[in-house]
Amino acid sequence: MADELYDLLGAAVAPLGLEVVDVELHAAVLRVVVDGPGGVDLEALSNATRMVSDVLDAHDPFPGRYTLEVSSPGVERPLRTPDHFARAVGETVTVRTVATTEGERRVQGRLIVADEEGIVVEGEGLPDGGRRLAYGDIDRARTVFMWGGAPKPSEARRRGSARRRSASSSPGADRERVTTP
Repeated sequence: MADELYDLLGAAVAPLGLEVVDVELHAAVLRVVVDGPGGVDLEALSNATRMVSDVLDAHDPFPGRYTLEVSSPGVERPLRTPDHFARAVGETVTVRTVATTEGERRVQGRLIVADEEGIVVEGEGLPDGGRRLAYGDIDRARTVFMWGGAPKPSEARRRGSARRRSASSSPGADRERVTTP
């Protein structure tokens, strides 16, 4: 169902200059992640929420009550399409492969190639220093935000709780929630 919604909602937000990056359905929460050139501000999120809500009202895929969340991707962005991967070349990514793929199911490293057939991730612990994966072998993928250098031990104790708070609130920090009857 998420793939069907991905296409349907993508067409709805395209006139706003936005793209649907991901659609997730967990229990009674439908999370739609949108992005645009240069990011997404609160006004764009509000407009996208109205468009997505209108589409869902017309094509109600869920019986009963659910919560709609429309958000920006945050610093760790989901990667679904070849274009998403191409824009992430040079970044650190984590990839989970489908169960039938040979080798380790989880791969993390620097994305060095994203072409028509798949991707190449290089990193420590990977055979020959890198691994090629076809798009069909990828179950889920996202970029990984890498924090800067480690602070001095005395600074880490003083700023530790603030750093944890900001780390937990930064991905998808811009979010709008709508509960439908």
